[in-house]
Amino acid sequence: MASRIERILIIDPDEHARSELDKHLEAKGFYVRGYPDVAAAIGLFEDHIPDAIFVDMTPAAISELIDRLGSQNSYVPLIAYSKAEAATEVVAALRAGASDFVMKPCTDKVQLDDVLGKLFDRVRINRLNQLYRQELEEANRDLRAGISELRADQRAGRKVQMKMLPDHDQHIGAYDIDHLIKPSLYLSGDFLDYFSIDSDKTLVYIADVSGHGASSAFVTVLLRNLTNRLQRNMRRGSSDDILYPDRFLERINTELLDTGLGKHVTVFVGIISESDRTLRYAVGAHFPMPILSFDDGEPRFLEGSGLPVGLFEKPEWEVYETQLDRPFRLILFSDGILEVIKADNLDEKERRLLELVSGGSHTIASLSEALSLDEISELPDDIAIVSVTDMKSK
Repeated sequence: MASRIERILIIDPDEHARSELDKHLEAKGFYVRGYPDVAAAIGLFEDHIPDAIFVDMTPAAISELIDRLGSQNSYVPLIAYSKAEAATEVVAALRAGASDFVMKPCTDKVQLDDVLGKLFDRVRINRLNQLYRQELEEANRDLRAGISELRADQRAGRKVQMKMLPDHDQHIGAYDIDHLIKPSLYLSGDFLDYFSIDSDKTLVYIADVSGHGASSAFVTVLLRNLTNRLQRNMRRGSSDDILYPDRFLERINTELLDTGLGKHVTVFVGIISESDRTLRYAVGAHFPMPILSFDDGEPRFLEGSGLPVGLFEKPEWEVYETQLDRPFRLILFSDGILEVIKADNLDEKERRLLELVSGGSHTIASLSEALSLDEISELPDDIAIVSVTDMKSK
């Protein structure tokens, strides 16, 4: 048996037996202390809990000592070391909580060493488990603290995102414009904006960034920053890119590639001319297409297609134009809207969306109510909606 440094306590009123056991254990390399009773050994419990205890005590006293050791939150094997005239005495000691039983006098020292070897293997395993539990608890505390900090950051990020959005119920030129954004997580990868370019033209766009989370939310900051710069450039006369839907997408494409984030965006951007009564727009792989409805006709999806934004070096986008020669309503959606429409396939979902608009759900409030958006606790995807209403249609 290899030399050990474990501390062993012997509680035995028989001084001779205690001394014999002490000599054998010390010869094996253990640090040994011996006392005639528990009262004499009480100081050892307060200072340094032993690694194992040999006792010659009654089953009731063994049980009481084990209760005392249990309050120390440490596993200490207790070996009953006494004479036994019947098997029932051994059973009683083990039932009282003793880990093993060694008959006194112990003439078979090999058996004693085997008992100690097995017990200290259990002690070491128990201590490793305690260490692992402590490390796991510390890791869990760190994880909870990290999650709490992350949630705080996400809440702050969400507030920033919400502040970047345009005001609700805006009257821009001849149009009432409103919007809704419902993130599936704290941060949204959907974004939208609308504003007056000049006294005649109003720009409206909706974007859906690939993926979710902070990196996608960062792209929405880039979009808002870009539109602000393009508006300033227009006022300064240094660039008129914002007047052209295709060039607007080209600018987004260039800046996304420059970031190296590996993110792309689907975008619909439209420019409404009040004097010409036209909508000129470009499509960056956005889906579903916006719905256009006139007071005297059925709603329809706009036509058009185009490449996603942020994937290709020199993409080109077609500019489409449609007449707005009578009172109209234009509703833009992100693809998250399709996730909450109960239907078996995409065609049915699109048909259902047209039915909702045809049935009068052409405002943000009515659409939200028709789709029960406020009642959905966990959305499968971000949802963004923009509603443009020609005031003549009211």
